[in-house]
Amino acid sequence: MTGEALASAFEEQRGRLVAVAQRMLGSRADAEDAVQEAWLRLARQDADTIDNLSGWLTTVVGRVCIDVLRSRKTRPEDSYDEPPELLVLEDSPEEDALLAESVGVALVVVLDTLGPAERLAFVLHDLFAVPFAEVGEILGKSAAAAKMLASRARRKVQGRRPADEPRQHAVVEAFLAAAREGDFEGLVEMLDPDVTWRSRSRHGEVVRLGAAEVATRVQRGARAVVTTRPALVNGKPGIVSWSRTGKLLGVMSCTIVDGRIVEIDSVSDPRRLAAMGVTSRESSSSK
Repeated sequence: MTGEALASAFEEQRGRLVAVAQRMLGSRADAEDAVQEAWLRLARQDADTIDNLSGWLTTVVGRVCIDVLRSRKTRPEDSYDEPPELLVLEDSPEEDALLAESVGVALVVVLDTLGPAERLAFVLHDLFAVPFAEVGEILGKSAAAAKMLASRARRKVQGRRPADEPRQHAVVEAFLAAAREGDFEGLVEMLDPDVTWRSRSRHGEVVRLGAAEVATRVQRGARAVVTTRPALVNGKPGIVSWSRTGKLLGVMSCTIVDGRIVEIDSVSDPRRLAAMGVTSRESSSSK
């Protein structure tokens, strides 16, 4: 295979590889680095000795992710220089909705509770349908051992899934409706009196605001928003918004307790938004 053909074949796999790595690592930047490392290793490899390029690349990316996760365990301070990147899972067609929901919920739980081997087995098999035999090869274990790891991870994910998830989404829907209608009192009603707003703008800020101040900010921002849509953001109910020209303006993740929003994690920094890969859809709800 020529160098040009190899590069072309790799580019065909890039999107899938980044998706795998991002769900493993929780960061778009780290995922891109992992995939780039896979390319460097591929460039040093005799491509004619690779029977299954897709499987080979998945194996390499998986092992790179395992190394990154283990490094985080030994040097946890390296992972907290700044808040983790948000992963946005947009509303999907009905046939994809269940998968999108499971990915969103799994992300938070996996990052917080699963060991590297469990995480890889769960992500590759349950989210990307990689056979246990291939997962086992990546981990240096048997297919049966890989299956056991994925099963253990799945139980942890399902066991920690919020029981009131539908009610949480309903709160965000009501919050969105109030914002669209300019209903200030309705916005305040959806917010905890001591709601915290974490903003990832160019300069960044974490502030504790009263419900009235947050409602005022939301109303002010709503004037520039034409399109809004609910989304799963790091496994939590969230909101994505665009301008009249189709420019992505922001992403919000909402933490909800007892039917009220107690924390909002928002992103408006163009660099971070661009890295999320969020796209508009004609099925989006309009203001």
